[in-house]
Amino acid sequence: MNDSVPPERLQKLLARAGLGSRREIEGWIAAGEIAVNGEVATLGTRARPSDRVTRLGRPLALLRRVAQAPRTIAYFKPEGEISTRKDPEGRPSAFARLPRGRWVGVGRLDINTSGLLLFTSDGELAHRLMHPSSGVEREYAVRVRGEVDDAQLARLREGVSLDDGPASFDEVTDAGGSGGANRWFHVVIKEGRKREVRRLWEAVGATVSRLIRVRYGPVRLGRVLRAGRWRELEGAELAELYRAAGLEPPGAEAPPPRPARRPRSPGRR
Repeated sequence: MNDSVPPERLQKLLARAGLGSRREIEGWIAAGEIAVNGEVATLGTRARPSDRVTRLGRPLALLRRVAQAPRTIAYFKPEGEISTRKDPEGRPSAFARLPRGRWVGVGRLDINTSGLLLFTSDGELAHRLMHPSSGVEREYAVRVRGEVDDAQLARLREGVSLDDGPASFDEVTDAGGSGGANRWFHVVIKEGRKREVRRLWEAVGATVSRLIRVRYGPVRLGRVLRAGRWRELEGAELAELYRAAGLEPPGAEAPPPRPARRPRSPGRR
């Protein structure tokens, strides 16, 4: 085994290998499903990619997985799809539209919400993007039925009480009407609580008739991507996403050290 590589927390290593999100992997460890070099792992176990790590007795091939370049894609989820892998009710899943691979979803959208979903093979990236401490913005286009006054907008910015604690929008921007009794707004939030955007509007007496996520961190949905389609993130866009999560972009190299200056000869001025 290569002891020159320092061990790291097992859940972080497996997430980096694209085997799942940290939360999902911690569940496997707590259930006794993971072993390292023949020993059942705990949440405090540390490991290297060269260690023999198994789940339910099956090797996880960490060296190969860690060596592969991670991939991240942007997907336009239409209404009527769920954003989890499986559904007891048999409703269509966004995962069925993705290319082959081991994908971790970055957050979720409820079945009546459309727009941008990110999927990645880098579980550590997914964990960082979803964690509240990262402060990654999510932007939504919201169509609201009926009139909304300045007092309601002020409450949304200042904060309202929901059943799981206080919440507010970081930004609320009037985007104009769409005819009839509907009006569009753009809102920005840094949390990912269940149905939080809808619940905030409902808390001030407004009804959301359509909800579209248009941005996650630096990645925008854009006008080119059609509903039910995906595109791969590359180059500067991908690097910016990693940096927003507080991570070094894959393949990034430290700048080469500057050559040492030759010392002056004592006789030279």
